[in-house]
Amino acid sequence: VQLQASGGGLVQPGGSLRLSCVPSGFRVYYYAIGWFREAPGKEREGVSCISSAYGQFNYVDSVKGRFTISSDKSQRTVYLQMNNLKPEDTAVYYCAASSWDRMCMYRDDVLDKGMNYWGKGTQVTVSS
Repeated sequence: VQLQASGGGLVQPGGSLRLSCVPSGFRVYYYAIGWFREAPGKEREGVSCISSAYGQFNYVDSVKGRFTISSDKSQRTVYLQMNNLKPEDTAVYYCAASSWDRMCMYRDDVLDKGMNYWGKGTQVTVSS
């Protein structure tokens, strides 16, 4: 089981990026897939999560209305669309998966520790 995150980069404030998470070895449909981020000097935090049974969840107030998690119709890729990016969004972004599809209903340490599989991160830098 592997997760491949991509789509990060350098973007100016106000710009957009779309991160992609492609799992291999399992089908997205049966899992909870989450996006997390870790900024320099800060703890990793859950950003968004999605499961086919329970929908989409956002955990960070500052990204609500700007970030959207989704999956494609084939259930093979999970996206994090990030609009109106701000310097404080700068972080390494990770996607992770839990075999328990209810995991999205949890937050913080429970959500983080509940993820069974983690991909390598993709760097997002928001700077002018």
